[in-house]
Amino acid sequence: MKLLVATDGSDNALRAVRYAIDLLGRLSEPGSITLISVHDDVALRHARRFVGKEAVDEYLRELSDADLTEARKVLDEAEVRHDNIIRTGHVATEIADAGSTGGFDMIVLGSKGRSALKDLVIGSVAKRVIELSKVPVLLVR
Repeated sequence: MKLLVATDGSDNALRAVRYAIDLLGRLSEPGSITLISVHDDVALRHARRFVGKEAVDEYLRELSDADLTEARKVLDEAEVRHDNIIRTGHVATEIADAGSTGGFDMIVLGSKGRSALKDLVIGSVAKRVIELSKVPVLLVR
């Protein structure tokens, strides 16, 4: 089984990584996990004119590397084969696109557990990934 696990460096994302490891451990076939870190670059497009595209891209890459650090450690300790994807753009769209185009069997996301009222008002990355994804999405609480 090939799993795509989104991570933002949060405890909820690490919970999703641990769940994905457990899920793979229950299967009789070998599997792999690909971590994905996405940062929305819309707010930084204006900054590109002043500091340059390369500086903004490097900044976002550093943020993603920091987000991936703990998840990589957990996967290494569990001896689970893994790699990672770093993207910029609309977070939910990029996750759903990677899941669909990368041949993944499932996308695993940590849920932040926000209230239903907040989700109605400001939306939710997890909700949007579910709407956009062409592969199954598993939310971990």
